[in-house]
Amino acid sequence: MFPDDGTPAEGSLFVYEGAVIADRYRVLGRAGHGAMGAVWRAKDERLGRVVAIKQLFPESPADPAAGERTRERTIREARVAARLRHPHAVVVYDVVEDESMSYIAMEYLPSRTLTELLEQQGPLVPEYAAELGSQLASALAAAHAEGVVHRDISPNNVLVTTDGAAKITDFGVAHARGEGSATGRGLVVGTPAYLAPEVADGAEPGFPSDVYSLGATLYTALEGRPPFGTDDNQLALLKRVGSGEIIPPRTSGPAIDIVLRLLHTDPAARPTMAEAARLFTRCTLPGPALPSTPRAPEPGPEPARRRRSRLVFAGAALVLTAAAIVAATSIPPRREPASAPAQLASAPSATAFTSVVAGPPACAARYQVVKSWDGGFQGLVTVRNSGRAGLAGWTVSWANPAGTSIDDLWNGTLVRTGTTSAITSAEWNAVLRPGESTTFGFIALARGGRRGIPVTDCRPAG
Repeated sequence: MFPDDGTPAEGSLFVYEGAVIADRYRVLGRAGHGAMGAVWRAKDERLGRVVAIKQLFPESPADPAAGERTRERTIREARVAARLRHPHAVVVYDVVEDESMSYIAMEYLPSRTLTELLEQQGPLVPEYAAELGSQLASALAAAHAEGVVHRDISPNNVLVTTDGAAKITDFGVAHARGEGSATGRGLVVGTPAYLAPEVADGAEPGFPSDVYSLGATLYTALEGRPPFGTDDNQLALLKRVGSGEIIPPRTSGPAIDIVLRLLHTDPAARPTMAEAARLFTRCTLPGPALPSTPRAPEPGPEPARRRRSRLVFAGAALVLTAAAIVAATSIPPRREPASAPAQLASAPSATAFTSVVAGPPACAARYQVVKSWDGGFQGLVTVRNSGRAGLAGWTVSWANPAGTSIDDLWNGTLVRTGTTSAITSAEWNAVLRPGESTTFGFIALARGGRRGIPVTDCRPAG
């Protein structure tokens, strides 16, 4: 596209280093590019600041009407993105025109995409993935509040700055109330590996599909691969996405538990984006550190030890606090004596473990308070197949300590009977092989500071 001397070819649609756009923005160099356009680093000579200039390419340069369509797409994207003012979304400053071309002037951030970060440093530690999830979900919740559906959330559209913060970008195919659509009806919109199953099947993207795509993005950050894998055959990939059967994750703990909630096949069962932001924020609250053991691997060759990025960024230290969890794949059974009291000593790190053996199959459960605050606490229950046969489902129940009630639950279904809470397995964590375990978590309200640890009862389904 450029001659050997670096100047633009005659008739080229590309800008070049040293060019001045709209008598204001002097191009300093290319910041990124793709099939649909390019982003340039430029100096705003009027305000003396560095900005990013985005240029969308015409769909067909030979088509006389293509330039006008590109101008309309550029203005539309800028209008949609300008609705959102959030610390974790890229800010749009202006739209300018120069020689029949339109450009978007945006906030410039020394950063790399999440895709590049994962390629360079491998999967993220769960605590940092949860931190990014909290930031991105809060920005997207603000977009949803403005009636904006992003429609293309993926690692390519997440920027990670040099101090470790995340910014959502690229509202090129977003849909907003009062704005036209950038795509025709019946077209699949978004990056195939990160689409929600209903969108892959032809449904119109909406707020729940954004939630799913964020879940798929964070699943990739934790696992190092998208939930449906990758495939050069995009039709085959779309078929897998449409089935909704994700690759079982190897990561365990609160972060992946929340991600799995976002990846629910039923759009109505997914949390809202605002709820997702609250869940990830709770996941990053300070708590006592306890060891964690990964889930048992799927049958087959032992997977290679995965490198976990610790993400040391220049310019600032990223301080993260880990949620305190125990999600062991092998929990030594400990029976409570028949005379054990219904309530055990109240302590944030205390646990209660019981096992009910009904011949094979059998299960055991461990209840923990992993974080606490004034008026509430976060609980984590680890369920283990303690029998000699596979489990097809399970139910864990307990009598709620006085003054406590469950306010939010993930990875299970809650049924209350009087003061008793019973949680049955979700679709993705019902089946457990002997020795295998899974977790579910909840937020509880605690009046009067009561956080007693109850005795749990775990029973196989059926």
